[in-house]
Amino acid sequence: MVDVPQIFLAPDYSVSRLIKGGWQLAGGHGVVPQAAAHHHMAAFVDAGITTFDCADIYTGVESLIGEFLRTRPRGAVQVHTKCVPDLGRLATLTAHDIATTVDRSRTRLGVDALDLVQFHWWDLARGDFVAAARTLGDLQAAGALRHIGLTNFAVAPLERILDAGVPVVSHQVQYSLLDRRPASAMADLCVKRGIGLLCYGALAGGFMHERWLGAAEPAEPLENRSLVKYKLIIDECGGWARFQSLLSLLSGIAAEHGVRLGAIAIRWVLDQPGVAAVIVGARNTAHLPDTLAALTVELSAYQRDRLSDFLLESPAPRGDVYELERDREGRHGRIMRYDLGR
Repeated sequence: MVDVPQIFLAPDYSVSRLIKGGWQLAGGHGVVPQAAAHHHMAAFVDAGITTFDCADIYTGVESLIGEFLRTRPRGAVQVHTKCVPDLGRLATLTAHDIATTVDRSRTRLGVDALDLVQFHWWDLARGDFVAAARTLGDLQAAGALRHIGLTNFAVAPLERILDAGVPVVSHQVQYSLLDRRPASAMADLCVKRGIGLLCYGALAGGFMHERWLGAAEPAEPLENRSLVKYKLIIDECGGWARFQSLLSLLSGIAAEHGVRLGAIAIRWVLDQPGVAAVIVGARNTAHLPDTLAALTVELSAYQRDRLSDFLLESPAPRGDVYELERDREGRHGRIMRYDLGR
């Protein structure tokens, strides 16, 4: 039995260092019946992964988790949802609109207070994202939510929110061996301000797996939305041939530890400064043992150096966190869905 450590995001709030992601349950990845989804959720919790990630815009996922929570003692599972106002409403968004979104999430999850609400804003040039974040602070004071997090803000807007007095405890970002944009400036700021990085993308939507080692470059259409998203990241990192070299390196290190290569990819992210937890998207328990194996690995200095040397010689996405994705006309922005609020 692998011991899944907890980490404190606030003096009164801890989460598991591995978090079960929920995007894969929202569509575009195949249908998962409710009974099967609940069975898999129970397996994660029983294994020690007690923290779930979801969002108000992940269609049906809050309600699915809410039904599961009714089978568990209150507090046994931590649920992180999001507040993601529609792009088309940003210019006219009101405090009442945000309160309505939060109340809807409370109803769907069946809780009086949300554990953590992670705030995202599609276009920083539209509306007032700082005022919206302050509204979450007001709702926290009123007892509607316990803690506030952010999702995919660059350094400068994050600082504006912090300077406005919003008590942010976490920041969800894409961070992996392929995408290292949160390193340096973002990680430094979050360490300085006591904000835990909650990182998705460590497994690149499933590309970080032996299935792809030695495989031909996949042709479009790809089989699900995760692969579409992360194939674009692979393209930013030197393309398929360079990615094959990374998989080969990871496979060799994994063999030295007796684990799968995905465990090494997760371990690398967990070891980065400022990282509180890694979010691993999962529709089922098929890869749960491999995910847990990341917690048994301690990379040697030599192994870390081999990875660092490889990364220094590799292209990578440029700019600050989520900068590429904010260009709605670009390759990354065009695949986003911006008005999913219900």
